[in-house]
Amino acid sequence: MKPLFKHTAKVAALLGLMFLGACTQEQQNKISRDIQNWTGTNGVMEVYAGDKVVRRFLKVDKISTALGTDDGKPRAYRYGYGVLDENLNMQADPGEKKVYFEVSDFSNTVFFENPN
Repeated sequence: MKPLFKHTAKVAALLGLMFLGACTQEQQNKISRDIQNWTGTNGVMEVYAGDKVVRRFLKVDKISTALGTDDGKPRAYRYGYGVLDENLNMQADPGEKKVYFEVSDFSNTVFFENPN
């Protein structure tokens, strides 16, 4: 059975590469985001006032775009859940809790994967 499994895995990998090669760049990006949404991201959302960080959220899995209830159109804000880093030390300390947050499209924010 092992040789059959080895060949099956190779064939599946080859078919997967062929499938991705046939996709447009936009489709490939969507597939990547779908995989990332499924696996999660150790994201950080920082909110700035001028050049100063005023809020930081840690362990953010994903940021979602709000959609209208009736029309389904995107709204001008994003939302998510993350640990509020109250002392801005890039660590989820004891007592710092996971909270819901919203940020406007017009706010100065940066979302990135935590390098730690």
